[in-house]
Amino acid sequence: MNRNWRFETRVIHEGIHPERWEGATLPPIYQTASHRHPTAESLREAFGGRSADHIYLRLTNPTNRVLEEKLAALEGGAGAVVTSSGMAAITNACMALLRSGDEFVAGNSLFMSTYVLFAQVFKKYGITARFVEPTDLEAIRKAVNERTRFIFVETIGNPKMDVPDLAAIAEIAHAHGIPLLVDNTLATPYLCRPLELGADVVIHSTTKYLSGHGCATGGVIIDGGRFDWMNSRFAEEFKPFVDRKGPLAYLDKVWREHHINFGTTQSPFHAYLTMLGLDTLAVRMERHLANAMEVARFLAEHPRVKWVRYPGLPDHPDREVAQRQFRGKGFGALIAFGLEDQETCFRFIQNLRLIFNLANLGDCKTLIIHPYSSQYLSFPEETRRYLSITPDLLRLSVGLEAVEDICEDLRQALDRL
Repeated sequence: MNRNWRFETRVIHEGIHPERWEGATLPPIYQTASHRHPTAESLREAFGGRSADHIYLRLTNPTNRVLEEKLAALEGGAGAVVTSSGMAAITNACMALLRSGDEFVAGNSLFMSTYVLFAQVFKKYGITARFVEPTDLEAIRKAVNERTRFIFVETIGNPKMDVPDLAAIAEIAHAHGIPLLVDNTLATPYLCRPLELGADVVIHSTTKYLSGHGCATGGVIIDGGRFDWMNSRFAEEFKPFVDRKGPLAYLDKVWREHHINFGTTQSPFHAYLTMLGLDTLAVRMERHLANAMEVARFLAEHPRVKWVRYPGLPDHPDREVAQRQFRGKGFGALIAFGLEDQETCFRFIQNLRLIFNLANLGDCKTLIIHPYSSQYLSFPEETRRYLSITPDLLRLSVGLEAVEDICEDLRQALDRL
């Protein structure tokens, strides 16, 4: 692959090997549970990790491997493991670094299921998440102690829409000898590549913008391959993985300890569908970002809208960080905005004609949800407030339709309140 090619070219051509696939420009879907080996010796070599030959779908798959190579290259990583969902990726990425009694620091503007995993599920196993404002660097520093194993943040908070300074947080993490894990789902490598800003591990829900069509679930863990595990608090437990895989020790630990034993395999068919979507990631993101900026301005100017949170608006407190971190390309395609109250939000959703009301984001279609009464319905009121989930909040995932039609649907729905 020509590393001088720009992202728009690489997103199409990375990982594509027609010479291996009888001239096909997309990999075959290897829909098989296991792989035949010609000799007992070859199977022994595969099980021993001395060959990259495939054994069983729960371990590896040729179609999935192409997606792993492609996503690692797009993020500038050394390797990747694809999983059955974004939450599977987050769980595996964290569990590879955690033991009972450990702690980690996490931004408090997290996707709902991530927060539940960190605050409730991990707690059952004696693991403590210390939540902080991810834009408050001093709070992050104070939260780190001798039991802290990593720092975890989202590139753009969902749905709080804050933008942490990844380079500054990476410096804090590395000063304490711990890695920085970043969920880059909302930005995608088109907008931001956290590994280039000092992060050590990048995670995506590939279900969202990477696939873009809302018909395939998946996740990915991408290892930067630069963290020095043997000169850190992880040295003893990481030694066998470093001896075996060197700079890919972390990914080997994720794969051996958790991915294959938790059974978080991605379907090869879903990997194939994700690759179909990836071909158009760059042009889709251009349209997503341009549309979102116009929609945010429209909402900010409408008299029925009480407030708008979008990093591209002049009054957003993280606009400068976002402008620098996203290299002037845009500010994401998710918008949070508020109406009078929950009843008004419900009537507004009912009035919409074009925009879909459903629990997803990053689709080519524009989507809306009222998080307070849906994703966060079972949360205690105090927790919802802490996570900035209020009854007046609506989350809008701006799609690829003509922006005039998106704004017209919003206008007519607002005007009929």
